[in-house]
Amino acid sequence: MRLTTKGRFAVTAMADLTMCGKRGPVTMAEISERQKISLSYLEQLFGKLRRSNIVESVRGPGGGYYLARPADKITIAEIIVAVDEPMDATKCGGLGNCHDERQCLTHDLWTGLNVKIFEYLASYTLQQLVDSQAKANHAHVHVAAPVVVKKKAAKPAAVSV
Repeated sequence: MRLTTKGRFAVTAMADLTMCGKRGPVTMAEISERQKISLSYLEQLFGKLRRSNIVESVRGPGGGYYLARPADKITIAEIIVAVDEPMDATKCGGLGNCHDERQCLTHDLWTGLNVKIFEYLASYTLQQLVDSQAKANHAHVHVAAPVVVKKKAAKPAAVSV
């Protein structure tokens, strides 16, 4: 399987939208800034995601995008397929004509890999991705947090006059 920038960026943008969209619609400009993805590229991706009923949009002030369904009902495979990302490890695109118009020796191997990859991505939800990221960030913060110990200031010595 060849997962290109299109699929990676779509999944990244959707994870960002899920994580930051709890308070309301999220603009593509915000996602673009946080994830360092070109705004024009995001516009193309979100157009496809909207047509696939994965996101919905609100126009005007305070507008932006939000999930069309709960994050636990959106799979990573859906996101990748929505942006027209091919999930195919075969050289022939699954046609079976990769070796002099015949099926190559390894065609069934790569076709089986395609099935396994799709099954995995279809079983992994956007919510699971966000939860695993939150758990990783939470664990990291607690491990790295320094412990600050304050010493008591010494009492000034008595002065005799």
